[in-house]
Amino acid sequence: MDNLNYTQNREISWLRFNRRVLKEAKDKTVPLLERMKFLAIFTSNLDEFFMVRVGSIESRQLLANIYKAVKPMYKERNKIYRNIKKELSPYGVIGLGIKGLTKSEREYVSDYFEKNILPVLSPQIIGVSQPFPFLLNKEIYVVANLIRDGVTKMGIVQIPNYISEVVYLPGDTLRYIRIEKIIIQHLDMVFQQYEVTEKNYICLTRNADVAPKNEDFVDYDDFRIIMEKTLYERRRTAPVRLEVFSPLSVEMEKYFCQKLSISPDSIFRTKMPMKLDYIFHLADKMPVFAKCHLVYNPHNPRPSPYEKTGNIMSVVREKDILLHYPYEGIELFFQLIKEAANNPTVLSIKTTIYRLAKESRLIDYLCDAAKNHKEVTVLIELRARFDEKNNIEWSKRLEEAGCRLIYGMEDYKVHSKMSIITYRHNNEIQYITNVSTGNYNEKTAKLYTDYSLITASKEIGADANNFFRNMALGNPEGVYHHLLVSPFNLRNSIMELIDQEIEKGDQGRIIMKMNSVTDSTFINKIKDASRAGVKINLIVRGICCILPGIEGQTDNLVVTSIVGRFLEHSRVYIFGEGANKKIYIGSADMMTRNTERRVEVACPIYDPEIKERLCKELTIMLSDNVKARIMDNTGIYRKKEIKEEPINSQEILMESSR
Repeated sequence: MDNLNYTQNREISWLRFNRRVLKEAKDKTVPLLERMKFLAIFTSNLDEFFMVRVGSIESRQLLANIYKAVKPMYKERNKIYRNIKKELSPYGVIGLGIKGLTKSEREYVSDYFEKNILPVLSPQIIGVSQPFPFLLNKEIYVVANLIRDGVTKMGIVQIPNYISEVVYLPGDTLRYIRIEKIIIQHLDMVFQQYEVTEKNYICLTRNADVAPKNEDFVDYDDFRIIMEKTLYERRRTAPVRLEVFSPLSVEMEKYFCQKLSISPDSIFRTKMPMKLDYIFHLADKMPVFAKCHLVYNPHNPRPSPYEKTGNIMSVVREKDILLHYPYEGIELFFQLIKEAANNPTVLSIKTTIYRLAKESRLIDYLCDAAKNHKEVTVLIELRARFDEKNNIEWSKRLEEAGCRLIYGMEDYKVHSKMSIITYRHNNEIQYITNVSTGNYNEKTAKLYTDYSLITASKEIGADANNFFRNMALGNPEGVYHHLLVSPFNLRNSIMELIDQEIEKGDQGRIIMKMNSVTDSTFINKIKDASRAGVKINLIVRGICCILPGIEGQTDNLVVTSIVGRFLEHSRVYIFGEGANKKIYIGSADMMTRNTERRVEVACPIYDPEIKERLCKELTIMLSDNVKARIMDNTGIYRKKEIKEEPINSQEILMESSR
C-alpha cells in the first residue's frame, strides 16, 4: 500500500491559501483601497475558518499547529494595515485614534458621543448580583477593570450593531475614527463613580458548525421551524477564539480563559479593526479625482448581443449560450427568466436556490411567473451556511406568491445551480436548461468568476426535468444519461473519465479547475493517472490536499492557484484533447462533502465552439504569470518567473469582454 507522502492536511492547506490572499494586500501593483479590501477578505476568511473548521477539530496537535501558523499572520496583517494607512494619508484618507484628533475634532467627537452613543449603551458591571454575560459571536465589547473602595470589578459594554462602525469627521478630507475608540476614551462617563483601568476591546468567535439534529425532523414537520431553531442554537455554541486589541494582563487573561473556557493559545492580539465592513464604503465617500488612483478601473462588460433580440428563448433554440461572469454580465440569464415568466407558451419554471443577493431579481421574476399561472418549483436550500436567515425569508415570499417549494433532503445539502424552463413549441414539449458553476446572485456575479450554460438540448432538458422530479420525491439516486449528479454518479463518472485518460498513458490529458480538492478517492485516482504518464493540470484556488512533483507518485501533476481581482469560483473539468475531448462545467469541487454529502450537478458541453472557448480560456489561466502561483512538493505556493511578457489572465479576459 502506498504511503501518503503526496498529500497534505486540509486545514494547513487552507491557511496557505489565505496567506495568498494576504499577499495581494502587499502587492504594490494593486490600488491602495483594493489592498485594504484584500485585508478585509483575508480577515473574513479567517473568521469563517475559526467558526466552521476549528470548533470541530479534536486533535490537540493539529490545533496547536493551526494556532502556531495563525499567530504570524496576525502580525503580518497588522504591519500591512499600518503601511497601507500611511500610504492612504496623502490622498486624504486618514483613520485616526483619539491622539490624532485636532482640538476641534475632539470636541466634535465628545459631543457626538454624548448625543448619539451614550444614550444607546447598556453597560454591565460583573459581580455577585450580575454574573458574566453571554458574549455574542463576532460582536465587539469594550471592557475594563473598575475600582471603587478598593474593590475591583469587571465592566463590559457591548457596542450596538445598529450604530455606525466609524464616525466621519467634518472637513474636506476623509478623516474618520472607529466607534470603539470613541467609547473606550469616554468610559469614565459610562462608569461614573469608578476608577477605570486596563481598558481594552475584545471580540469573541464561536463555533458555527451546527446542523439540524435528527430528532428535530421527528418533532417538527416544517423545515423552516427546524432551521430557525438551529440558528438560535448557533448563537450559544462554544467559543473558539478571543481577539483583543491591547495585551492582556496575566490576571485578565486568566479571567477570560476561565469565564469563556478557552486556552491562552486561542487568544489573538489584533491592531486592525475587528469589523471591516466600512472599508468597502470608503471609496463612495471620496471625490472622483482621488478615488481613481485608489480603486480598480470599473469593469463594464459588453452586453450580450442576444439581450437586444427581445426573444432569448428563440435564440437558445438555435444555439447554446455560455456566459462567463463577471467578464459577461448575469443580465441575460435574468432576462431569460423574466421572458419565460411572461411567455404564454411557458408551462413551468423550476430552479435551485443556494445564495441570493439581498435584492434578488430572480425572486421577483419567479413570483411574477407564479402570478401569471405558471407552475413554479423552487428547490431552496435553507442550510446554506450564514445565508439561512435570508433563505428562510425568501422561502416565505415565494410561498406567498404561489410557488411550490422543495427544501431538499434530510441527509444531503442541495448545492447545485440549475434552472429549467418547460414550454410548448410546435405542439411539442421543449426545454431550456441553465446549469451554472455559481449562484444566481447579481452581486457576486460581479465579483466571482463563474460559467453559466443556457441550452435547448432535449437530452439535457430531460435529465434536468428528471432531476427536479427526483428531488421532489426525495430520491438522490436517479438515473441520468447526460448530467453528472452527486451523491449518486458524479464522482464515479469522474473516476471513469480519468480511467479513460489513464488508458492513453502519456497521451492522456486532464485539466480541472475547482475551488478545493480534498476527496481521497479523487486524489488517489489523480495519483494513478500521474503514474501512468497522464499530463494533469489542476487549477485550485483554495484547499488542495494533493502535492505535485512527488517522485514516482505525482511527477506529471501541476497545481496552480490564481488569486486576483475576482474570486476564482468556476468549476470546469476537461478530459482528453482534440475533437473527442469531454468537457463539463458544474457546481462541485472535488471534496468529500460535495461528492458524498451534497446534491451537485455537472453538465456536459456539446457545442464545439463553446468547448474550444473553454479550452482557450483555461489555457490563458494556465499561462498566467502575474496572479498565478505554482505549488511545490511541500505545499508551498511560489510565483512564476516572468521570462517574457507578463500575463494576467483576469486582465486578458476583461479586455476581451470589453
